[in-house]
Amino acid sequence: MHRVVVDEPYKFVPPYRGRWFSWLFRLWLKPFLKKRYGLVDYRFEGAEHLRDSIRAGHGIILCPNHSRDSDPMLMGMLCREIPCHIYSMASWHVFRQSALEGHVARMLGGFSVFREGIDREALDTAVKIVVSGERPLVIFAEGVISRSNDRLLALMDGVSFVGRVAARKRADQNPPGKVVVHPIAIRYELIGDLQNCIGPTLTALEKRTFWKTFEHCSHRDRIRRLAVALLASREVEILGDSRQGPLRERIQFLLDTVLCPYEKRWFGRSKTGDVIIRVKDLRSAILPELMQPDRTEAQKQELWRVLTDCYYVQSLSLYPQDYLDDNVRGPLTPERIAETVHRLEEDLTDRITLKPDWRVHIRIGEPIFVEAGRKSRGEDVVMKELRKQLLNLLGVEDWWPPEPVSFAQQQVPGN
Repeated sequence: MHRVVVDEPYKFVPPYRGRWFSWLFRLWLKPFLKKRYGLVDYRFEGAEHLRDSIRAGHGIILCPNHSRDSDPMLMGMLCREIPCHIYSMASWHVFRQSALEGHVARMLGGFSVFREGIDREALDTAVKIVVSGERPLVIFAEGVISRSNDRLLALMDGVSFVGRVAARKRADQNPPGKVVVHPIAIRYELIGDLQNCIGPTLTALEKRTFWKTFEHCSHRDRIRRLAVALLASREVEILGDSRQGPLRERIQFLLDTVLCPYEKRWFGRSKTGDVIIRVKDLRSAILPELMQPDRTEAQKQELWRVLTDCYYVQSLSLYPQDYLDDNVRGPLTPERIAETVHRLEEDLTDRITLKPDWRVHIRIGEPIFVEAGRKSRGEDVVMKELRKQLLNLLGVEDWWPPEPVSFAQQQVPGN
């Protein structure tokens, strides 16, 4: 399990503002991306849109979709293409899990944001960066890694907040300046034979999970068996026994069985809706308790168990329904199959060995001009246009959330 929560007092990590390390890192970036993520080829479209905004002196926010761990590093490849330097907003745990990686992230212009509360230092830093127009600011608006090449999660409204505050400040400058948001679509294309890419990983996972392997079965059948094994293991761990029935219903039941009692404990009532937002709200409520100095070790372990349960059900929620069914929200592609195996390996073993060769397509959208002032009531026009452009650049349908159905009212004891 990736620890996205840090049980120590938050301390803001400011960005390094020099450029020498960013220039130097670009010499090493391409071989690093090939070795660590299997990225071997890059295609850029729409780079002129960003170049025009830089030449115009606009305050710039870059908003990529976030489907892989490699996405932040890919912004370095975008910097090489333009060329430019960037600042990036990153979750605080990125700076705390590894001293080396945290140092590199900061030297490349990254600064921390505390996702479990209101981080005024991070917001102020983001606004100042956009107002100055010194460099583009990168914000991954989905907030989490979707792990799906063909799906865009719900977008967080922090992009609009930073953009509007910065636009108001830039409008007061002499001469007045503008703020723009550029959507950036990142898509991964599998290069090479699918069987050679995923066959060894499927076999290794089957050996770990079952008594025998299933090389004689189709990819989809082998993946389904592993998915059932993953779900059953979570059910046994959390519920005490595995259940029967359609996978989606079992996943939804597990989600509500885990989240609803915790929500009643911390909020006084259970909730429905976006699992990512529900889990984020729970983390924000649990972390202050975890940080209290008078907590016993047993109490801390119990709170960590709650956080672990929340992490597991959030991971399960990110498996899209019908993702491997042909002609359901698009044809079944080798990329969908490979990334699903990739996802299963990470959830079953907490590591990734599947590193086939990938070609990356990075498409930069036209600027979305942000109006100064507060957001009007109703739908946010900036976020609406950002989502529309991202979906168009990705070439996918809008299918989030996958199913708004909740089994909480009928099936969760004590709800």
